Amino acid sequence: MIIAALREGGNETRVAITPAAVKHYSELGFEVICEQNAGKHAGFSDNDYSEAGALIMNDSKALLKKTNVLVMVSEPSPEELKGLPSESLLISHIDNDPESDLLRWCLKNRISVFSMNNIPRISRAQSMDSLSSQANLAGYRAVIEAVAHYNRAIPMMMTAAGMIKPATILILGAGVAGLQAIATAKRLGAVVYAFDVRAAAKEQVESLGAEFIEVNQQQDAEKSSGYAGEISDEYRLLQSELIDNYAQRADIIICTALIPGKKAPVLLKEKTINKMKRGSVIVDLATSRGGNCELSERDQIIQHNHITLIGYSNMAGLVPATASELYANNLLHLLRLLIESSPTLIFNEEDEIIRQAMLCHDGQYLPFHPVKEK
Repeated sequence: MIIAALREGGNETRVAITPAAVKHYSELGFEVICEQNAGKHAGFSDNDYSEAGALIMNDSKALLKKTNVLVMVSEPSPEELKGLPSESLLISHIDNDPESDLLRWCLKNRISVFSMNNIPRISRAQSMDSLSSQANLAGYRAVIEAVAHYNRAIPMMMTAAGMIKPATILILGAGVAGLQAIATAKRLGAVVYAFDVRAAAKEQVESLGAEFIEVNQQQDAEKSSGYAGEISDEYRLLQSELIDNYAQRADIIICTALIPGKKAPVLLKEKTINKMKRGSVIVDLATSRGGNCELSERDQIIQHNHITLIGYSNMAGLVPATASELYANNLLHLLRLLIESSPTLIFNEEDEIIRQAMLCHDGQYLPFHPVKEK
């Protein structure tokens, strides 16, 4: 059975198979093929892959024709997959939208699709949870990126020339990315405030040394999946007032709030941004879903009233070697589940992980994913 990784385009710097992962796949009974320069942007050479036992091919179409399992980081277009044989398996970060061009094409061509976006948040799936592994790095890098654009020191310093006050950093959203952003900001010596609509986040935020700010209304938006859900209009108004107040104090704001499968909530309005301090920095990690900041632009750095807005949609991709290593490990754990004890793919629909993340198989959109009403 052949597992393959492509050289991904656009702003994708990560790769789905690393040289270290090649050896593990070989032990599982897979043959590994990588497109030429697949790991170049992550710092992995073709020679690294060859020495680990992978075959390198420079023709992506010829590679796809040989492939049984194709692993990717970003959601591909149908054009990128032409030549992939029927009954092969595609694994990537793919949205659960049966009307998308990609899933329509996969259904038509009988390609099975497994979405890393749909891995459930349960204990036995933690090692496969790539959203968490990548969000962790995104939260870390977001703070580093913000500090690089902030023209002042972050920690408090006592010097002969005078005292330097610590920077104030506001984190919006205390999920995996937000918690890592808090930890990184605290290590750099900042005063950190954090907001989240989930009540459980308070203890986690405070355990990292940040101050949790909250709306004076009892409402917990946490869903059974562990992710945040929708909030009431009344709560939204109070939330806006709270964020407006703390944004005016902040030197740096890191936005990390996402609702799986939906447009990102807008937490920073233009009127709030206009009140922020001159020289402040905003990093919006949600631009791939529309953004938490009303003015941020996907994959752009813009200036607004002497405030810097950073809208990189692939923040984890700015730490490509580490991000690739973690993602490759997530995939390895998943493939071990799918092949069980032999190099034959087994899709056990009774398994909760497979039920939630397998979107289509054998030309059918699976029944455990109800089609949304239009």
